[in-house]
Amino acid sequence: MNLKFLLPTFRNRYRFVRACLDKCTLPVGGKPVVGRALNLGTGEGDYDRMLATYCKQVVGCDVNEEDLACAQAMNADVPNITYEKNDALNLSYPDGTFDLIVSCEVIEHVGDPRRMLAEIHRVLRPGGRAVLTFPNRGFPFTYDPINYVWLRLRRAHQREYAIPQGAYAFGHTYLIDRNEFLEWAKEQGFEVQEQRSLSHHLVGLVEMYHTGLLQRLLKRNARNTTDTQRPSLAIQPRSSRPPRLVVLTDAVLWLDEALFSWSRASVGVGVVLVKPT
Repeated sequence: MNLKFLLPTFRNRYRFVRACLDKCTLPVGGKPVVGRALNLGTGEGDYDRMLATYCKQVVGCDVNEEDLACAQAMNADVPNITYEKNDALNLSYPDGTFDLIVSCEVIEHVGDPRRMLAEIHRVLRPGGRAVLTFPNRGFPFTYDPINYVWLRLRRAHQREYAIPQGAYAFGHTYLIDRNEFLEWAKEQGFEVQEQRSLSHHLVGLVEMYHTGLLQRLLKRNARNTTDTQRPSLAIQPRSSRPPRLVVLTDAVLWLDEALFSWSRASVGVGVVLVKPT
């Protein structure tokens, strides 16, 4: 089983991607209807089994070879998934290669988010969709009260001023402002089909600080970089299927949305972009 599904933020991103695919694809005799999909920054391959049920072919790419090896081992029984090393800022694929691109929690690591969006636009076919999630610069106070107050005192939202914990754990070199992201996407020629807040104040409280610490202890590539880190307690997921206890996580997400859907403050943001025909 994959214990990441017990984390509300991870589970919410996963559900967002699945819901987007449900809306933009129509089942045809129970068979996949999307031609070729790219999971850009696939990491340990947590989304790929699900993507493979919607797509005839899924390519998972990442810059970290150890993550790719983990993904390959975890999804070895899924025949329509392949893995390869590739750089989000300089993709080796020809123009218009993919019908769908999914990229979750990647754009905040690449250093040049505009260039990454330009590459996504280039390799996406006209009429194709890109589904992205990213950590929100406008995170709720409950998620990281220290940086929330500190950065406002400094009147800054830059990595060099942030304390590397909470919202700025996970190897984040910066967080993304949702309005700035929309400007970047429109600059590249995308149409914005959907933008949704992912995880509010309750989820922030549930995950305050300890998730970043757990990642340092338990994830091999804790900073989500090309480097190989080997924490002594590193645990490699053996399956991309959620554990049964995920129903408790879903209950937390339901309550969080019921109480705080009015708020623009969120831990993350999900976006669906369309490349015009």
